[in-house]
Amino acid sequence: MSGEAYDVMVVGSCMTDLVSQTPRLPKIGETIHGHRFFIGFGGKGANQCVQAARLGAKTAMVCKVGKDVFGDNYIQNFKNNGIATDFVEQTSEAATGAASIIVTDTGENAIVIVPGANLLLGDGELERAEGALSRAKVLICQLEISADTSLKALRAAHKHRVKTIFNPAPAASDLSPDFYKYSDILCCNETEAEILTGKAVSNIEDAGRAGVELLARGCGSVIVTLGSQGCVVLSSQDSSPTHIPTTKVTAVDTTGAGDSFIGALAFYLAFQPSLTLEEMCRQANVVASLSVQKEGTQTSFPSKKDFPTPVTY
Repeated sequence: MSGEAYDVMVVGSCMTDLVSQTPRLPKIGETIHGHRFFIGFGGKGANQCVQAARLGAKTAMVCKVGKDVFGDNYIQNFKNNGIATDFVEQTSEAATGAASIIVTDTGENAIVIVPGANLLLGDGELERAEGALSRAKVLICQLEISADTSLKALRAAHKHRVKTIFNPAPAASDLSPDFYKYSDILCCNETEAEILTGKAVSNIEDAGRAGVELLARGCGSVIVTLGSQGCVVLSSQDSSPTHIPTTKVTAVDTTGAGDSFIGALAFYLAFQPSLTLEEMCRQANVVASLSVQKEGTQTSFPSKKDFPTPVTY
């Protein structure tokens, strides 16, 4: 309902993953036998929304899918995860976003992404969602939809004093300066930080230097995630980089770990705003480390019940 007040709203992407597992990648013009096929739910925006919802946040997704079976299934997936679908729109002008993925037994992959309906998410959808957005606690945006739409969403949230988390992924070297201005928290991985700054990011020290540069562009805070090495955090209150390590675990599948981190970060920002950003990141590291210990993307994301000590808020 448009009158609802949500903890976390996400303006972003939905992708249906069509995954084939094969012994090797096919050559041009070659047909080979695969040994496993599955369909999964993906897209950075939807992934982040699902993780926040699994932890107990009241969430809503603002997105666009096709009038096709994948779109119907995705809407049901949101409902299954307790995510409000009032602002999920279907269009007959494009198919639901899809990723065709081939994964070999040795872990190599080849991926073709067709954004489809994601790129049609625009002003009309934002206008219909603005009433709810104005009452939300946290907004998350990324770059798998039109950059202009993401920026307008961040600007609207800023106007209503809603906390914003911006995930500049996939990263673009020519990102509008306004993205930094309207980001309370900018959260990127080392590859994205490298593209944004034009400087190599291969260790904790590099991540800290990249964070300093990104913070200077106008963000409230910057987080650079480093996979198994945790993350580096900086804020306008304390621009010196702080490294937040994570517990070492045996990773089964790291797909979507960054989205799990961001969804968890949004949850803690909404429910425990008195925590320091460093402590929120420490908690988000725990959530992401649980996600990499299971196969799949959204299927691997933990819920409150999966924690040794209950998630409190």
